[in-house]
Amino acid sequence: MPTASSNADVGPLLREWRERRRLTQLELALDAETSARHLSFVETGRSKPGREMLLRVAEQLEVPFRERNQLLLAAGYAPAFSERSLEEPELAPVREALDRVLAAQEPYPAMAMDRSWNVVAANPAFIAFAEWVDPELLEPPVNALRIGLDPRGLAPLVLNLGEVRAYFLERLQRQVAITADDDLAALLDLVASYPAPEHEPLPTSEAAAREILTPLRMRTPDGDELSFVGTVATFGFAGEVTTSELSIESLFPADAATAKTLESMARDRRNANSHTPNRGGR
Repeated sequence: MPTASSNADVGPLLREWRERRRLTQLELALDAETSARHLSFVETGRSKPGREMLLRVAEQLEVPFRERNQLLLAAGYAPAFSERSLEEPELAPVREALDRVLAAQEPYPAMAMDRSWNVVAANPAFIAFAEWVDPELLEPPVNALRIGLDPRGLAPLVLNLGEVRAYFLERLQRQVAITADDDLAALLDLVASYPAPEHEPLPTSEAAAREILTPLRMRTPDGDELSFVGTVATFGFAGEVTTSELSIESLFPADAATAKTLESMARDRRNANSHTPNRGGR
């Protein structure tokens, strides 16, 4: 049974989430089908929040599943959303879906990552890019932002590093605002500390195109110039913490020359693999 102290704990948490979303008590109460008076009493610890009421409020505040569980625990209730390791048998369909999506993206790079931007799966095209970074950055957990923006990573190869860094900083800032996650806030500070040049002025034609999509432009160690546009995919109807926090980042060629280079790199990988002796055969 919830204690008086647990009620007092959940109230300030709920108020923090409401203020973070810039909602008044009345606005939130109307959306969550409760009274502003009751919500006020909950926030000040004078009233015990019901479990269903707490879940309705968290839904309206768009609180992530992990933090919804924390709200429930603070109120003395059991978590509503399970959390499993990606390696557990119950998440086999999730792993299989990731594998299919990543394989279908070949010969273009793609990876799957968790909420903290740690890479949990990647296709060969992305792994080939990772070979260009300092091996220290590939020590687990491998973080996508560190690979991309650390001076020891891909950053020296990115031609529009200022633009790219600003884009990912904005995404990370939004994520910190949504989740209030201390680890993400620390990652934001780290990424913000990386050096990056000022945005370069773009020719008129490129500036017009940028209004639609901002490409990632980079030069490989062999001197080939690549240009990408990216997409982000998540699992729909996820009802479990780990799955709800996964995202798939895919890069597509922004021009024919990039597509041709990536196809050539994929052929080279296949040829290298076909000439590798099978030391595990019987």
